[in-house]
Amino acid sequence: MSPHRETAPDAAGIVEVLNRHGVDYIVIGAFAAIAQRAPIPATRDIDLTPDTTVENLNRLTAALKELGARIRTAAVDGGLPFDHDGRSLGGEAVWNLICPHGEFDISFRPSGFEEGFSQLALRAHKVSVGGVQVMIADLGDVIRSKEAAGRPKDLQVLPTLYRHQRSLESGEEHRPR
Repeated sequence: MSPHRETAPDAAGIVEVLNRHGVDYIVIGAFAAIAQRAPIPATRDIDLTPDTTVENLNRLTAALKELGARIRTAAVDGGLPFDHDGRSLGGEAVWNLICPHGEFDISFRPSGFEEGFSQLALRAHKVSVGGVQVMIADLGDVIRSKEAAGRPKDLQVLPTLYRHQRSLESGEEHRPR
């Protein structure tokens, strides 16, 4: 498994394992926008914001072990070993990981959301991705986070996201269920 895949991950495979372990999380970023039919390119990873309760981080730890998650790095093909528990998992702001289903990032406080999960949960939507139920960040929250991050790749998709948001608000397009 190379440290960087050129194809989109099997998001359904990743979230199915998280769901089976009862992990509370919200999909953020481009995958959340695409799940709301935003016409932007798929990225090579899926971004998640989990709830930070000790119980949830312990469930997340078990799910990551089942996924065979490893720390993603360009220096080591297939990533570095990822040995942790719920306490150590929550000790970092972001984890960049890889597993047989692809690349994924865990971000406890995404740009623009210092309260993380609890803040995003207020407007999150449940949708089906590949037949698996998943909570996704509201498109307005995805936009807010991309504005706050200010990275070139985020700024590049913002005009498309603004147009898509206007079409949802005007009723031209319906939100997915």
